[in-house]
Amino acid sequence: MFDREEPLWDKTLRRIRLIWPLGDQAGLKHSIETNLPDKDLQKVRERINACLEGRGGEVSARTRAAELGETYLILNSEGRKRFLQLLATEFDANEQAIEDIIAKRLLCTDIEERRHLNLELRNQLVPPRTKLLRQFNELEEGVKFLVDLRAELLPLTAGDPALKALDHDILRLLCSWFDVGFLDLQRITWETPAALLEKLIKYEAVHAIQSWQDLKNRLRDDRRCFAYFHPRMPHEPLIFVEVALVNGISSKIAELLDESKPMIHPGKADTAIFYSISNCQAGLAGVAFGNFLIKKVVKQLTAKHPNLKTFSTLSPIPGFLPYFQAHRDEVEFTGKEMKLLQELAGETDTTEFFFDAVGKIGDDLREERDIVIKPILLRLCSKYLLTKKKGKFAFDRVSHFHLSNGARIERINWAADLSARGIGQSAGIMVNYLYVLSNIEKNHENYSGNGEIAASSAVTKMARS
Repeated sequence: MFDREEPLWDKTLRRIRLIWPLGDQAGLKHSIETNLPDKDLQKVRERINACLEGRGGEVSARTRAAELGETYLILNSEGRKRFLQLLATEFDANEQAIEDIIAKRLLCTDIEERRHLNLELRNQLVPPRTKLLRQFNELEEGVKFLVDLRAELLPLTAGDPALKALDHDILRLLCSWFDVGFLDLQRITWETPAALLEKLIKYEAVHAIQSWQDLKNRLRDDRRCFAYFHPRMPHEPLIFVEVALVNGISSKIAELLDESKPMIHPGKADTAIFYSISNCQAGLAGVAFGNFLIKKVVKQLTAKHPNLKTFSTLSPIPGFLPYFQAHRDEVEFTGKEMKLLQELAGETDTTEFFFDAVGKIGDDLREERDIVIKPILLRLCSKYLLTKKKGKFAFDRVSHFHLSNGARIERINWAADLSARGIGQSAGIMVNYLYVLSNIEKNHENYSGNGEIAASSAVTKMARS
């Protein structure tokens, strides 16, 4: 197994120390304590004000921004939180100035004056800290710095409106900088530099890469891996997808990851199976470039391999068992199911027996217990995917992703992922989402507009059984 645990800031700090020459301004980080007590917070406050005022011109402001960035990186968790709270509370938009302009505008009748006030209002609505964030962006590695900073900010925003507003400001900037039109889709192969391959190992979030041989198997001739990159972060994948070129829709993940399985010629495959999609940058949560990834990969695959006629996923269902474990009162059994469960449970409560049995599903799946609970779980899973929602959208985050992209729920697969994670998330069940090119836009519009979930007749029937 690979060691995937690495402090978020270690590499960032090393990179930035090499490329952000601080010159005579380097004294700040040497003169403050890492927990940023009040006396040192004042020093940071003064440096931020100097950046915003542009003292000494743009070069000096940029140097101060680099100094502030490195200062932030050498702080401990408490010091970073205080730094962020300073930005959030003291460098937000001026509420009184905004109210004054609005009051003047309501009384103004001169067209030119109203236009002038409109401009003033727009300027006042942009928090001063935005200028500092943009200065960070102008530095080499500054975009990566802000992405990592937001990754650390996100857990702190719960219950703190000021930090949440700061997060919204950063997210707004990142959404504009990471527009899909600026991104580059690249294929990753075994010839890709090792440093980048190591990052795939680290960022794989669906099916952990166990060894270099495992990774090599995922990059062989009948496999594909594509990643999005940003020109300001050329060595950092933003999101990547792994694809298997096979014949027929796959129903078990072990078959796709099997290193001993013979290769097929890509030109003889008729199906592309998307079996893993991993977001690589926690700080880009909420930036919606992932929605375009599958469509762009499908376009590239179709152009290169016209023999591919079917595009499907083999996807996990991460919310399935956690949902029903938290809502046991929603689990209802038919008369036939109840009778079979009671025969197995004996004196044990039927619902308790059922959930205990779910956690003991074995590799052979021939136990009488497994035979009894299989149709129950498949029915509950189909019902979960079709009816359990957050507002009008699917409750399951993976399902929401694919339905938003225009896929339909095609097939639910028993014993598809018997890893500990697969059993813990969904009792080993996985789902195929099918991308029918002629229906993608219609499915997307129906789901985005009305929350309508496209599904095959087999899945719909299973939910009613």
